[in-house]
Amino acid sequence: MSIQKNSRGKLQANGNLLTKIRKKDLMKIFFDTEFTGLHKDTTLVSIGFVSEDNRKFYAELTDYNGEQCDDWIKENVLDHLYRNTYTVNNQYIPNYHVGDKDDIGLALQNWFTQFDSVELVSDVSHYDMVLLIDLFGGAFQLPKNVCPACYDINQDIARKYNLTLQEAFDKSREEILYNAYKDQAVTGDKHNSLYDAKVIRELYQILNGVDFDKKNNQK
Repeated sequence: MSIQKNSRGKLQANGNLLTKIRKKDLMKIFFDTEFTGLHKDTTLVSIGFVSEDNRKFYAELTDYNGEQCDDWIKENVLDHLYRNTYTVNNQYIPNYHVGDKDDIGLALQNWFTQFDSVELVSDVSHYDMVLLIDLFGGAFQLPKNVCPACYDINQDIARKYNLTLQEAFDKSREEILYNAYKDQAVTGDKHNSLYDAKVIRELYQILNGVDFDKKNNQK
């Protein structure tokens, strides 16, 4: 095996050893966000993550711009925030954080340190990825172990069902879960970012023919 620099000046390996090490240490993390509207000045309301081995992180922001929230967002997103419902549901939420953008950025950076190398996966991820990066103050401040490119399962849906990207965008994610007998695999409220992150994790497995839970049980 030889080591050389690639076109971006970073070291890469010729051979199988480093490739195997990287694959072994690589962790896919599925995430979703909720935010205050589909426009360039939108602000983050919540963000949820679940890793392929089922480690979770969930945060709700206190400094989002409430003036941007229309009635749909108030009823379907804000009303389902855990800090508004936990006294009713009385459920344990692992790695649950409430704070402003700086607080959540620090907490998330700490959570990411447990992983050697992270690949992010989301669904129609253009807003999600920008809002995630903004928690760290910009792309150059993203933790070094986190890949700055995001895998988007909308392309997987288009490929598997022979759809255009627009048709894949419109296809019901719940229908995909139901047809794969996975509709009971995810619990929680729709339009909650942690719930949606768990949905993305299940969809990725269905669309790519993998079983993370089986793999983790074999370790």
